[in-house]
This record gives sequence, structure tokens and C-alpha cells, in this order.
Amino acid sequence: MGFADQRFNVNLSILFTELPLLERPAAAAAAGFSAVELWWPWVDSPTPERSELDALKKAIEDAGVRLTGLNFYAGQLPGPDRGALSIPGEESEKFRANIDVAADFAASLGCTALNALYGNRVDGVDPAEQDALALENLTLAARAADRVGAILLIEALNRPESPKCPIVSAAKAIEIVDKVNAATGLGNARFLMDLYHLSMNDEDLPAVIEAYAAKTGHVQIADNPGRGAPGTGSLPLEELLDQLREAGYDGLVGLEYKAGDRPSAESFEWLPREAR
Repeated sequence: MGFADQRFNVNLSILFTELPLLERPAAAAAAGFSAVELWWPWVDSPTPERSELDALKKAIEDAGVRLTGLNFYAGQLPGPDRGALSIPGEESEKFRANIDVAADFAASLGCTALNALYGNRVDGVDPAEQDALALENLTLAARAADRVGAILLIEALNRPESPKCPIVSAAKAIEIVDKVNAATGLGNARFLMDLYHLSMNDEDLPAVIEAYAAKTGHVQIADNPGRGAPGTGSLPLEELLDQLREAGYDGLVGLEYKAGDRPSAESFEWLPREAR
């Protein structure tokens, strides 16, 4: 087994960022990939102009790649924000305004996974108030995802890099997944298992896989330390992905790592071209 037996997609919000957004799908295709994913590309706008949406759709279609994952609006990402849906006021309103825009854009490209980042704790706001708001917004997002035949992903981040985010363990993310599914009755909320984030939290990754593979809707990887390509750190990523397959996970594995000082296209030497 190993990397050659997996199926990968490329996150165009962290790789190929040396290129303008509309050039990245073609660059991924030129590197041998047939599938891509994205954070919400318009960090300042949950509701961009139709011309911007159409231009990105055309770039993805012209490149001949599939969009397989998309984040809902999550604020300044990368940057200080870690999501918007649990933050009262303007950010929550932006998230709600984005829900149908993101879902419809995903549907227009056959994308069936939408990721909803929870958001940071806010000083002076009761965490219970934030959690109640989050559940309301996640319920809306799950219903919109269901409307377009998609799953809703809930991701655990890591405490060192996201100290104000309350979802910094696999168990906490699963708790939110279960609450959303109980609230909607749809069963389309799933765990986004990011092995880099979980490793930064010092989680027992084999135990996480054993416990939660059945509730996992997507997997993302980067090595640790450094968040670089596989082989630049010390995580046994081949073995972990093999374990995931053996546990029944048969979906894509998202490449969400930093290429470093080199062009992104040069950061895939660890992966046989036929496996892309």
C-alpha cells in the first residue's frame, strides 16, 4: 500500500498561491491532479459579484479538474480568523449570507463537500451563547448542503496555532458533528480529519482513526513539524493513510501543506504522478 494507493486532491488556497487564483486550477492540472479544493476565496466578501463566481467556475472547468471541497465564508483565512459562524453580530450575518452562495457555487461544479469552520471564542461573550449560535448556523449550513447533495464538514484545528478556537480535538469535532445531525435529522454532518492539526494537538492518531474513521467525510494532510509536504517532517503519513483505508475510508485525501520557498509544482516529488 502507501501513497500510490491513495487518491489526492490539492488545496488551491495553500498550494499554488504564488499564482493568481484563476491560474491555479490549470497549474494543478499541469502537475497531474484531477481534483482540487478551496477555502472560501473571497475573504472580504461572503457574496461576491456573479462575474467573480463565474470566472472561477470557468477556470476550474477549463482546467478539466473537479472541485471536490469548498469552505463556507470563514473570515480572514489565512490570518487571524478561524471561522465566522460562532461569532455574534456581523461575522455570523456574513456566514448566513454566504450559505446559499457557497452551496449553489459548489453545486454548479458538482462539489459535494462543504467545510464550516467554527470560529474563535470572543472575549466578553458567554461561550454558551456562541455555541448556541454556532448550532443554529451549522443547522442552516447542513440543510443547504443537503439541498445540493453535499455533506457538511466539521474540522478540528490545533491549539498552538488557534488558541481561541474551541474545536481543537477530534472528540470535540465529533461532538459537534453529532449535535448537528441530531438537530437536523439529515445525517450529513461529517468529521474533517486533518492529520496535521491533530498531530499538533499531540493526539494518538492511530486511535483517532480507529475511533472516528466511520464518521469521517474528508481527510487532509501535511507533515509535522513545519506543515510541509510528506517527508519534510516526522509524521508516518503513509502508514496512517493505509490505516484509514483499512478502516473503510475511501475518499480523497486533501493536500493542505506549504510548499516552502520553491514553486508548488516542485513540491510533489514524494507522490508518483500516476497517483495524482
